[in-house]
Amino acid sequence: MNSMVNMVDLKEIWVYLSGSPLLSLTLTLTAYQLALSFHQRMNKHPMTNPVALAVLTVVAVISLMDMPYATYFEGAQFVHFLLGTATVALAVPIYKGWSLMKGHVWSMGFALVLGGLSAMVFAVLLSRLLNVPTELITPLYAKSVTAPIGMGIAQTIHTSPTLTAIYAVFTGIAGSVVAPYVLNALGIKAWWQRGFAIGVSAHGIGTSRAFSVHPQAGAFSSMGMGINGILGALIIPSLVQWLSPLLGA
Repeated sequence: MNSMVNMVDLKEIWVYLSGSPLLSLTLTLTAYQLALSFHQRMNKHPMTNPVALAVLTVVAVISLMDMPYATYFEGAQFVHFLLGTATVALAVPIYKGWSLMKGHVWSMGFALVLGGLSAMVFAVLLSRLLNVPTELITPLYAKSVTAPIGMGIAQTIHTSPTLTAIYAVFTGIAGSVVAPYVLNALGIKAWWQRGFAIGVSAHGIGTSRAFSVHPQAGAFSSMGMGINGILGALIIPSLVQWLSPLLGA
């Protein structure tokens, strides 16, 4: 009898906790910390990206708990709030690394323009060739900048900020995992080149990866992500109006 009472009590406690924002926040932070520890234990192997592992862990847990996303986000929004602050803080590494750009301005500018345009155009064009619905294609225009800026661009071009954020995070995870292998295959060894390429293509998640490998790679990755984000916010809304008819999206 006592055991049944205890089970009922535990169930009531769990129902209360599962609806608490604190549980979602704790789950998010714990999942990332565990993923980060595993990543370090695996000698920072690209395939053990902590953000990817943390995302998979959170998805698995809230699915098993049958927790609605809206309930989860009530707690996770405290972490989400920091995205805006982190984006503004990009001014710091850009300012500190400005002197490092001497002698690299033209090559970085060319890489930035080519990388930013190709990431956007190829994603939209491939989706159009695969007959992806237009409402799923339009958010791809802003997926190649860091998520908070991309969500702002999405609102400007009247598309889904949520899908844009999902695409941006997926791009960052995929880029941070694949980039080291691609750069190695291309024989690119200079840390400033590797870092800048990762920052432009894989933004925040890639920059985190770059800092964990080498400080110079992290510094240039921060500059690549920051400058790409600023230019993207200024140019993409106008560029979409010109590219949409050409790409059929």
